[in-house]
Amino acid sequence: MPIQVALEKGKVNVTDEVVAVLAGHAALDCYGLVGMSSRKQFKDGIAELLGRENLRRGVEVRRETDGLHIDLYIIVSYGTKISEVAHNVQNRVKYVLGEIGGLHVDYVNIIVQGVRGD
Repeated sequence: MPIQVALEKGKVNVTDEVVAVLAGHAALDCYGLVGMSSRKQFKDGIAELLGRENLRRGVEVRRETDGLHIDLYIIVSYGTKISEVAHNVQNRVKYVLGEIGGLHVDYVNIIVQGVRGD
């Protein structure tokens, strides 16, 4: 069921897939992030790195009673401070979904699936 955003001239329906793609692209703009990881697939203890065309597989969008929750499954760059990368991703995703999508996001949860070097 799509999320309805009320505007001056009418309503816009935004699907969960669109929210997931926007969140994934917003996250990729953050320093220290190698990429998104699949939220369900873990091969031999190694997280699968997703391409730009599959970003929504690394994002879970949930509508709870207290609002919109986003779970991002990421892979961070070796040598970066994981907590800083996670904090930057949270802020960036909330900002982009609020400004571009007109959505109020209550929680952005970060699940670090792996660390990769260059």
